[in-house]
Amino acid sequence: MTGVSLVLDGKVALISGGSRGIGAETVRLFCEAGARVAFSYREARVQAEALAEECGGTGPGRGRCVAIQQELHTPSDGRALVAAAVRAFGRLDILVANHGIWPATDAPIAQMTESQWRQTLAVNLDAVFGMVQAAVGQMEGQPRLAGEARGHIVLISSTAGQRGEANHADYAVSKGALISLTKSLSSELAPKGIYVNCVAPGWVSTEMSAAALGHPKRGAKIAAEIPVGRAASPREIAGPVLFLCTPLAGFISGEVLNVNGGAVLVG
Repeated sequence: MTGVSLVLDGKVALISGGSRGIGAETVRLFCEAGARVAFSYREARVQAEALAEECGGTGPGRGRCVAIQQELHTPSDGRALVAAAVRAFGRLDILVANHGIWPATDAPIAQMTESQWRQTLAVNLDAVFGMVQAAVGQMEGQPRLAGEARGHIVLISSTAGQRGEANHADYAVSKGALISLTKSLSSELAPKGIYVNCVAPGWVSTEMSAAALGHPKRGAKIAAEIPVGRAASPREIAGPVLFLCTPLAGFISGEVLNVNGGAVLVG
């Protein structure tokens, strides 16, 4: 019996924040699906280069995966990353805006510093704006075959962007803005064949969340609030991201796909 495959043969994808966590699993899965993948990292050079090598980054006849070191604090940083990806592979079909920061220390709004507020929004929102702007410019210039998308953009939000998060208003605001950006971009770009969607994960077992999930009391409380009883693995987020970039999702645009084990039900 022939199975159904999620394939991206011939496509070029850019995944920001791809050296660890959700990003790294997304890089792996997209490469497994046949895409050529560029991904960004900030400091984790050793991990990034190892991932690129694992996914076919070096050697004769390879070059299917490339790691790009890039700060992402400003719109110009985002545009620079897209330009580097296009230089590497000559085109861009898919953008996954995955990078982001979550300050782990609780910061009540009365005590949150202006520098923390600005840094979180700069990384999580301003750089995404620049990436999207440059990616759309590339995608609009590509020919569109009948019945096919000209490009796909997936923004990674969070349950915090849907219900808020006490003591982390900066993070929640940045992720809520990505949901609004998804809807605005979809209305604008779907008629041009560029489909924009959003994946909103709940708790995921990554380096960023390790302290919270590993805490005896807080970790148990988090698990108890998730109907499936646990945090997600990074691959369980990467899978839905991949799906949204395949022809099987060809009639989906402007969607906020909740991947949170049933913790937040938003329709």
